Amino acid sequence: MHDSAFRERRGMRPLESRSGRIRGYRLRFNLEGHPIGRAAPANICPDPQSEVWGVLYKITRRDLVRLDWTEGVPGRRYRHLWVDVEDVKGRHLKAVTYIADGKDTDGHPSLRYITLLRDGARDHALPEQWISFLDSIKHAE
Repeated sequence: MHDSAFRERRGMRPLESRSGRIRGYRLRFNLEGHPIGRAAPANICPDPQSEVWGVLYKITRRDLVRLDWTEGVPGRRYRHLWVDVEDVKGRHLKAVTYIADGKDTDGHPSLRYITLLRDGARDHALPEQWISFLDSIKHAE
């Protein structure tokens, strides 16, 4: 996600950030967005052959509560999932991410949403194959 989602939209200042990946999961767009049927938010699902790249943010507990509130946690959609992650330097650590029970089929993210993911991936120098993957995702019309 692009830093603006933290800094501007939520008024949060991460203590640090670095690129990393979760092995054994894949990125999906299988949640119902708003307007319904028009834009699908991101989700992850188990997949032993895949990995998801992103940005690891170190935030305060207070900011985690704020982030949870903006993402509707706890609630009908996302819930916390503690995962083992690997940063770009090969260091392993634990992190919390969000996961939800999604539909069997994927939809398309909004142009605004996928642009935030793409711009964040570029700004944080995620691997070129991940950026190419994000660029290949069609947005909702």
